Amino acid sequence: MKHIDEKLLESNLEYRFGYLIEFIGFGEADIAAIHGAALHLAPRVEALVDAVYEKLFLYDATKRHFVPKQHGYEGQAPTDLLSLTLNHEQIKFRKKHLGEYLVRLVTHPYDAKLVAYLDMVGKIHTARAGNAELVVPLVQINALMGFVSDALLQTIVSLGLDRETEVSTLRAFNKLLWIQNDLLARHHLPAA
Repeated sequence: MKHIDEKLLESNLEYRFGYLIEFIGFGEADIAAIHGAALHLAPRVEALVDAVYEKLFLYDATKRHFVPKQHGYEGQAPTDLLSLTLNHEQIKFRKKHLGEYLVRLVTHPYDAKLVAYLDMVGKIHTARAGNAELVVPLVQINALMGFVSDALLQTIVSLGLDRETEVSTLRAFNKLLWIQNDLLARHHLPAA
């Protein structure tokens, strides 16, 4: 039986990530499958991003998080939910960042820098980073991750990959999204 330092899981990101990938079984073959999907997924990133924002705009509980000025956005913020459209400059700014996130997942090495980035994705949805007014509740993050997971897996199934490649790609992204979900949730939950 392997000993896991549970306190270190909460305080050391690399230790936590190492534990997650070992436990889930996310390894080099998964990373290769994710990187191998890059050419197939690249032309679909914009449609995937649009689908995410269309979904987010269906609910006041998710759309409201885009009214306050986003960290790093220099333009005019919307004044209220009704004035916020999918074509607003702040939404274009956010869509760009989501697209860049998806591109990073399929092109960057899974090193300490990417792990820190994945962790920051969780942190910026809390008062700990970004705009302190933008605290996205965990239920909204989980709902979004479920939607993104389904949309991404559906996209992979539509690529027409051979069965073995399709299965390995689906499994790799499933594992990755569970890891990302943990790195999102850890900033919302009190340490054990």
